[in-house]
Amino acid sequence: MQTILITGCSSGFGLETARTFLARDWQVVATMRNPADSALPPSERLRVLALDVTDADSIGRVVEAAGPVDVLVNNAGFGAAAPAELTPMDTIRQLFETNTFGTIALTQALLPQFRRRGTGVIVNVTSSVTLKTLPLLAAYRASKVAVNAFTESMALELEPLGIRTRLVLPGRSPETRFGDTARTHMHGFEHEAYAALVKRVVAGMQDTSTPLTHAQDVAEAVWRAATDPSTPMRIPAGADAVAWAAEAR
Repeated sequence: MQTILITGCSSGFGLETARTFLARDWQVVATMRNPADSALPPSERLRVLALDVTDADSIGRVVEAAGPVDVLVNNAGFGAAAPAELTPMDTIRQLFETNTFGTIALTQALLPQFRRRGTGVIVNVTSSVTLKTLPLLAAYRASKVAVNAFTESMALELEPLGIRTRLVLPGRSPETRFGDTARTHMHGFEHEAYAALVKRVVAGMQDTSTPLTHAQDVAEAVWRAATDPSTPMRIPAGADAVAWAAEAR
């Protein structure tokens, strides 16, 4: 029986991915900042562990407690929306600490066991905004583009060692906390220089008539990345992400 370690499982994509792998008879190590937030059903094949991806000691404890892992899914992250000029540097640092450096740190912590066994899969969940330039997301997009670049370069080093790396690129999803966290880290929306742009962007984000991404779309994309070696490096997840990927070709 194979084991998958997934970050950010308290809600959204991580929660649905954990449910999907549990339903398909995998052992799941579901991590989140506060295990009391877990909405996962009890199972003998489930362990829920506390993890702060920005804390090296927390990462070390999870890697030790998890034991042998076959697949790592780096999904934890948060969003922020602001004009680039008005994005506080503290917010930018938080974005990179969680979305980028947290992904890199956990990957580095698990790679030695993958390398020793000559097998393993790393799936990094980023975003379809890396495929399309959008306003008000400069810092968030930069944090995710960095993970794409890290993953693709890392693949050249790891695939000769038997370790597969893949990217899953979700689209816009009302089923995640992205909107809530983006509003928490929203800055400069009232500035007169950007007010008209903000109005247009917010109206577009509130339009639910356009294609959206559902959590199950992402879970299925992670499943393919984890189990099918023939998948491409970048796997768009959700109708909008698939459309953007086609436009980007």
